[in-house]
Amino acid sequence: MRLLILQYAGDYREAVQRFAHGGSENYYAQKYTVDGLAELAQQLEELTVLCCTSGEVYDEILENGVRAVGGGFEGRIVDEAKIIELIQRLQPTHIVFYTSLRKVLRWAIKQQIQVLGMLAESIVVKNWRDRWHTFQLTHLLNQPQVEWVGSYGITSSKLLQVLGVKAEKIIPWDFLITTTPGSYSPKTLPNTTTPRQLVYVGSLSESKGVGDVFRAVALLRQQNFPFCLKVVGNDIGGEFANLAASLNIADVVEFLGIIPNSDVVPLMRESDVVLVPSRHEYTEGFPLTIHHALCSRTPLVASDHPMFADHLIHHTNAVVFPAANAPALAASLENLLTTPTLYEKLSQESYNTWYCLRLPVKWGDLLNRWVFPSPANQQWFQSHSLAAIQKAGDRPSLAAIISASTRL
Repeated sequence: MRLLILQYAGDYREAVQRFAHGGSENYYAQKYTVDGLAELAQQLEELTVLCCTSGEVYDEILENGVRAVGGGFEGRIVDEAKIIELIQRLQPTHIVFYTSLRKVLRWAIKQQIQVLGMLAESIVVKNWRDRWHTFQLTHLLNQPQVEWVGSYGITSSKLLQVLGVKAEKIIPWDFLITTTPGSYSPKTLPNTTTPRQLVYVGSLSESKGVGDVFRAVALLRQQNFPFCLKVVGNDIGGEFANLAASLNIADVVEFLGIIPNSDVVPLMRESDVVLVPSRHEYTEGFPLTIHHALCSRTPLVASDHPMFADHLIHHTNAVVFPAANAPALAASLENLLTTPTLYEKLSQESYNTWYCLRLPVKWGDLLNRWVFPSPANQQWFQSHSLAAIQKAGDRPSLAAIISASTRL
């Protein structure tokens, strides 16, 4: 078997080199996936990881036996025709799609290449063009050459079903989570006059709601409510440092850059609130930031993003505010941090929420069982499909997803 892993971002070569020099993970389970592919490569004719976005074009065999290819594209634009040229040269017999590049997927199907979907993002449908693109994608995912469509999290899996992918092909999956909320005790609201510490962890962009957080902090400052904000992520070009300066909050915002993944949960634990402010247009799966926050037992303030709707319930296990609404976010923060009973309730409920988010299918299970087909593995896939989950009686409501997404 000549297996190709196709991903939009996440430079595999860089991660391997970083770990070889004693570096740490940039995000949760990164070493788990890097090592998993290295182990798999030893059992195949060739395993290639093709990353579309990379600082340069490259093609090399790494020390762990994995062939790493960098497409050299930057930003959001990827020339799919050039990606197809690269894949033709690599001559894979099987492809795992971590990204929904429709032209590449259509080409792979025409070439009779066996395909596994391993999608980790939701699909946003805002206009007729999105509807058309989504129709094309779901049609392709339902083709026989696409054997299974793994989707990160149960909510994004149900959304795929709503959009038209066959439920019997969809396999909800997640990463192996080792830290549990049992590691920490529930928190109470600190009785202090010092500024409350907020923390945001993730990519820095307006669609992730980072600007909304800054504007909310500025509003609270005008009301003499003391806050400090720690921001974990890469502020490319200093866009948000400039925004903080323009809002006169630069002295209360600390940019930490990229930190080791092992430091994320402790940082959240020492904070008073974890922020997940994603706007609806951001293609969330179900962010690991939420899992980390639940492990830290620090209360969450999150937007009403459709991918959160089934799991984050306002004033039950999180404070939920209307996305892209800085005044509402400011009011939510003030309410949470002046209501000790609410604060304690959210922290207490974090364990139950974390437990409910667990899925039996892990990344490695899904990939390895597909690579090594057998009647037992075929039965395993069927028993873990979304259709089987629903048939067994686990039928979480689709109403929140349907109402929050544009119907096709």
